[in-house]
Amino acid sequence: MAAVEVCVKAAAGNPDTLGDCPFSQRVLLTLEEKKVPYEVKLVDLGNKPEWFLNISPEGKVPLFNGGDGKCIADSDVITQVIEEKFPTPSLVTPPEYASVGSKIFPAFVKFLKSKDASDGSEKALLDELQALDDHLKAHGPYINGENVSATDLSLGPKLFHLQIALEHFKGWKIPENLTNVHAYTKALFSRESFVKTKPSEEHVIAGWAPKVNA
Repeated sequence: MAAVEVCVKAAAGNPDTLGDCPFSQRVLLTLEEKKVPYEVKLVDLGNKPEWFLNISPEGKVPLFNGGDGKCIADSDVITQVIEEKFPTPSLVTPPEYASVGSKIFPAFVKFLKSKDASDGSEKALLDELQALDDHLKAHGPYINGENVSATDLSLGPKLFHLQIALEHFKGWKIPENLTNVHAYTKALFSRESFVKTKPSEEHVIAGWAPKVNA
């Protein structure tokens, strides 16, 4: 069987280094947690190579080829395909927990870009983080209990971006009293799979800078 290949974002201005796309990292985390051997192809999104545009007409990453020559985009679809192809260990999150934390990323982006302290975007983010904290307190340490699952691998990279970008651009940190969220990010970020696939802080900051300054 041909090797699994994943096309992911290269770091801006540094095409030989893994970039800061949380959706790409989600796919790599899934492969790492399942111990599936894979090959990474870095794509400079500022200067997309012809070979990439030939297989991905929309030019989007991540792009996944499971070894059968078929290229799949969209991290939701890709992680589902990986789960079906490589069912062990199972990373399925029960449907009732699948959307836990799903509103945190859009709330983070809104607050990050906000120029108006009274627009409610900070409170909206705090509410979402509080809801995650409450869930983890009842069901943790991970979203589905003792074992990591798909929802954690989707949320983890987004929380990594949130922590770095908000501290850098706004001097803002997740409140200390959200102890379950802090324990959760510490546990996720120290997993071998995460350490291997995470972008550098400087690339996360460089990735958000144009959006913050827009």
